[in-house]
Amino acid sequence: MAKGDKINFSTPSGFPEFLPSEKRLELYLLDIIRRVFESYGFTPIETPAVERLEVLQAKGNQGDNIIYGIEPILPPNRQAERDKSGETGSEARALKFDQTVPLAAYIARHLNELTFPFARYQTDVVFRGERAKDGRFRQFRQCDIDVVARRELSLLYDAQMPAIITEIFEAINIGDFLIRINNRKVLTGLFKSLGIAENQIKSCIGIVDTLEKIGETKVKQDLEKEGISAEQAQKIIEFIKIGGSVDEVLDKLKHLAQNLPETEQLSLGVTELETVIAGVRNLGVAENRFCIDLSIARGLDYYTGTVYETTLLGHEALGSICSGGRYEELVGVFLGEKMPGVGISIGLTRLISRLLKAGILSTLAATPAQVMVVNMQEDLMPTYLKVSQHLRQAGINVITNFDKRPLGKQFQLADKQGIQFCIIIGSEEAAAQKSSLKDLKTGEQVEVLLENLAEEVKKRLT
Repeated sequence: MAKGDKINFSTPSGFPEFLPSEKRLELYLLDIIRRVFESYGFTPIETPAVERLEVLQAKGNQGDNIIYGIEPILPPNRQAERDKSGETGSEARALKFDQTVPLAAYIARHLNELTFPFARYQTDVVFRGERAKDGRFRQFRQCDIDVVARRELSLLYDAQMPAIITEIFEAINIGDFLIRINNRKVLTGLFKSLGIAENQIKSCIGIVDTLEKIGETKVKQDLEKEGISAEQAQKIIEFIKIGGSVDEVLDKLKHLAQNLPETEQLSLGVTELETVIAGVRNLGVAENRFCIDLSIARGLDYYTGTVYETTLLGHEALGSICSGGRYEELVGVFLGEKMPGVGISIGLTRLISRLLKAGILSTLAATPAQVMVVNMQEDLMPTYLKVSQHLRQAGINVITNFDKRPLGKQFQLADKQGIQFCIIIGSEEAAAQKSSLKDLKTGEQVEVLLENLAEEVKKRLT
């Protein structure tokens, strides 16, 4: 760069950064999510931001996600050097695009150190090389839970997922939402019963998964492009549009399984779905929080059984706000043994962006401080420090204003940061061991003994 050239310090496209009020909202939501995850016994782990490229691409696990590769950038005086370990082959590296594939590699690396079923949560940042646009990011935080077992995993773990989703979104208080549940075996079983070839099923599932985005007509056209007959495509559309209550849909599926040819897998999917629904009900999830939606397929290749998507009612254009499902062979890719798992993921960065824009969530105050001790006189700073520490020890968040400025300016500073209360102590108050407590929201100002100050502030905060 030539001397005098200006540096472009704007954020790279698709890489978000947060103002204090936005970051505090993220941390608030993360705390809710963490508490719910841990209430079900999930334990935290962290995997590297960078994985070997062959791990991320193992047997199609990448899906349609565009991976960011990692290459060393050498300074001009070291251009002659080559980092052979970062170029090709098994040492090629990339940023992780989700948490599930790295989890599989993590389990393979720590197999003998873990207890199974292994239930973990992660709230890491992931990276995707997709085109940045409104609500879509190249870097974003995902909040994931997964349970992985050796050989067999109870379907009741699948049933827990809607209960966890419900607790999180009810605690966040974002309004009415619906958890849409399906089973990939139901879909693949239907395709087989219609005579669709095994090598066409994967693409058919991917097309069905786009129904909400592209509509029924386009789905039929895309199915026919894959070699599916118009009659088969119509039957697929009719099938995924089966509606009604949960019990009505289950009854219709059982009837189909009895009357279609080659329905072994379809019947198995219906049985699994029935078991999961029974578990969801036994966990106390309200009936209006979940349904069976046969159009839910989930695009990633590794899903094999139960799948979920969660929609915010009245704001369906936001898309799924939490999704996931069961997989049987993902971990086995690395270990060569059956290790079934089930999990869900909340794309928190994207969710916050969309909910803020829709007015469903609001940012928090720029500071966690609840009180400002204002600076009336420099010689009273020892008193201000003692009062501030007394309040902190009582569990109150405090900013002590070290800079002497007009009282009105200090009130403005507190108000701008969302601080509700200011504590005013001048020489007369200090001598009488009193203070004035000003509520910036109401304008009310009361006199309080210093020994009662913490109790009075707490009473007013609640």
